[in-house]
Amino acid sequence: MSLPRYVGIKSLLFFMIFLNQHTISQSISLNNSFIRVNGTQFILNNKPYCYVGANFWAGMNLGSLSKSGNKERLIRELDRMSSLGINNLRIMALTEGPDTEPYRIVPANNDSGILKEGYLIGLDFLLAEMKKRNMYAVVCLSNFWPWSGGFAQYQKWLGDIKTIHYPMDTTKAQDWDLYMQETAKFYSSPEAIELYLNSIKKIIQRVNSLSNLEYRNDGTIMSWELCNEPRGMKNVKDYLLWIDKSASYIKQLDNNHLVTVGSEGLDSYKEINGTPFTETHQSKFIDYTCAHLWVQNWNWYDVKNHKETYPTALKKVAEYLEEHINLAGKLNKPFVLEEFGIGRDNGSYDVTSSTKIRDDYYSYVFKLICNYTKQHKAAGVNFWAWGGEGRPRSSGCWWKEGDDFIGDPPHEQQGWYSVYDKDKSTLKVIKKYAKFMNKLRK
Repeated sequence: MSLPRYVGIKSLLFFMIFLNQHTISQSISLNNSFIRVNGTQFILNNKPYCYVGANFWAGMNLGSLSKSGNKERLIRELDRMSSLGINNLRIMALTEGPDTEPYRIVPANNDSGILKEGYLIGLDFLLAEMKKRNMYAVVCLSNFWPWSGGFAQYQKWLGDIKTIHYPMDTTKAQDWDLYMQETAKFYSSPEAIELYLNSIKKIIQRVNSLSNLEYRNDGTIMSWELCNEPRGMKNVKDYLLWIDKSASYIKQLDNNHLVTVGSEGLDSYKEINGTPFTETHQSKFIDYTCAHLWVQNWNWYDVKNHKETYPTALKKVAEYLEEHINLAGKLNKPFVLEEFGIGRDNGSYDVTSSTKIRDDYYSYVFKLICNYTKQHKAAGVNFWAWGGEGRPRSSGCWWKEGDDFIGDPPHEQQGWYSVYDKDKSTLKVIKKYAKFMNKLRK
């Protein structure tokens, strides 16, 4: 809008009043387009916002200009999910290189704090296409685990550690512990945190090359997530300080969007993992709580001993969710189960194998969360993870550059937790509960 070159005093006064009202109107409209928090609920355009969503970490890569980019497939995947009623996607925005490291998303978009434009264009495209479908993004900004580089890589860039000890190379429990203890030193490194925050700043202030919107003004983004599954380990004090500092910094840059931690909650190893749920989410800069749920990874369920372990696992699931939802209620913040999954029948990685147990388990978890949401005690759930039309090179293989992106990240055997476009019975379950949840928004 431009001001005429010649204008009388009365006309000028009228124009300035009109301009001010127009600006206020635009501001109100813009603010209403963002997801807000009201107690234990999300609010969008003065109505409740709740959802059945998916984890879709490879969306940015599919939209990128790299060799692994495939915009046509990305469009098809978004259309498929949208047709199921899925309107929330948990995605990655920063993946740390170099691309020569094992067990990682390749290519990465962050090299020592320098972001690669060709891959960020993929994020632009993903968000622009999500906007067309009224989908909302939980944008994850780093990782505790090495499959996207993560906190250990920040420390290696700075020389804080010389070698990243990849626990996938062995089956020894102490190797996992070594990786986690070293990674948790990130919270005590001012230099690593500064590099991390500078990378985040570049994302938040980025102007989408397609929509011409700064990310911080884009209502397609529901929230910024500090990290995927950060653990305090033996460094809980600095872990909690990092949460408060990072969330505060994001709010200074962008007060339009919600912020959450990305914590897996009180997992089955809560005594040693340093993830106290209340303390993790109590910062005034953290808008909502979240947890993850992994019955196989936590040894609650043995796929080879289904009859004996499955009923017990379901009981533990119900207790786990009740505990977290009660804690979130005491904080008066929304609760989201942003990761859960289970393998295919009999532990198979074959895309043609049956999913009877998965379908039953998905129904059980979705029903619990939907009922809690109906009571205004929960607000959303994202299953892990959308594989769509992608297929592994071979069942149970390890991902290599050039392979299809599916739901299983590169540090896990391919075909474990992926939900494919041909898994009709599982898709039917997802659609049923997405429909239920979407009705609660009216």
